[in-house]
Amino acid sequence: MITGMGAVTPLGIGVKALWEGLTTGRSAIGPITRFDATRHRCRIAAEVPEFDVLSVLDKKDTKRMDLFVQYAVIAAQEAMTDAALVLTNGLNNRTGVIVGTGMGGLPKLIEGYETLEKRGPRYAVPYMMSSLIPNMAAGWISMRVGARGPNSAVSTACAAGLHAIGEAFRLIQHGQADVMLAGGSESLITPVVFYGFDSLRALSIRNEAPQRASRPFDKERDGFVLGEGAGMLVLEEYEHARDRGAPLYGEVCGFGMTADAHHPTAPSPTGDGSARCMDLALADARLSTSDIDYICAHGTSTPLNDASETQAIKKVFGAHASRLSVSAIKSMLGHLLGASGAVATIATVLALREGIVPPTVNYETPDPECDLDYVPNMARRVLIKNALVNAFAFGGTNAVMVLRKFEGI
Repeated sequence: MITGMGAVTPLGIGVKALWEGLTTGRSAIGPITRFDATRHRCRIAAEVPEFDVLSVLDKKDTKRMDLFVQYAVIAAQEAMTDAALVLTNGLNNRTGVIVGTGMGGLPKLIEGYETLEKRGPRYAVPYMMSSLIPNMAAGWISMRVGARGPNSAVSTACAAGLHAIGEAFRLIQHGQADVMLAGGSESLITPVVFYGFDSLRALSIRNEAPQRASRPFDKERDGFVLGEGAGMLVLEEYEHARDRGAPLYGEVCGFGMTADAHHPTAPSPTGDGSARCMDLALADARLSTSDIDYICAHGTSTPLNDASETQAIKKVFGAHASRLSVSAIKSMLGHLLGASGAVATIATVLALREGIVPPTVNYETPDPECDLDYVPNMARRVLIKNALVNAFAFGGTNAVMVLRKFEGI
């Protein structure tokens, strides 16, 4: 069961801000303020808005945390509070943490390298090594809440957050934990990351209209927009959650993982790998294609990914594909990379609970290769019982999760 959720996203701090932004179709994309981007082809991003981090975290601790760690810790604290979870009476030994991230503390590594080059080795960046390694988000969360169970990090690029939740699901299934804090976190708005993605021509260059730049499945899409943030969830064994009176938001009931084995950065054009992943997740959940009402798409706004994902959905769902609601929240949030699958999971849980599907904004010109119902531009009230969350990544790694609305047992 999912019993708690927390989020730090470009739409604001907290799950409430995320959901309000998504359901009203508000884009959080704007000009880059984190650095001077005038030399770059892409000069837009979806940044987390400024907030008083010292009202949430101790000043001494923040100096030892890269931004991706701070975001994960803040989101985890919200999720713990939301779940009314206190780790007492030995529960700490049965509670674990898994956090996914694409590149971890790369900004801290860049800071350390620049300091070394400019000032020399005597002027080391404090706590550089312990700030940048990918497992420090899970480590800090475990230290703050006292979780002594399974503790791990997942680094599978844009699928990392969903892989982390899937691994947590399996650990609970296999009896190795009663409670898991799981999700993803990323903060990579730095010149070198923009340089790297732009060398692949992966980024949108609609710099004069940033809020219209991310347009998944639209024929005029020209690339993704980089975002940042974190999403964390509390997963809990059903009887354990029921017995302590925890909120029961929804159920994780299936998970699949596959590889395209096709190309370092491009998806298989036929969508074979992601289609097999959806099939595996449905089989794991013991559901048929007709049981699914909604798909929270990976939907990056890149020409290849959106077409491939559409092909995969049609391959798996056949005639039922045209009856599905399919939407891409990256149209409003940008691409949160390793955090994207976790934030998409939160959005899907809320869609199941509230009966509202977030829209795909900026959908204006239909693409013959992308011909499904993408919930264009306005949220939609839909009765949803079962939903999929898709997350696909560089290296051809895929993750799909099946979520079910909790209606009591």
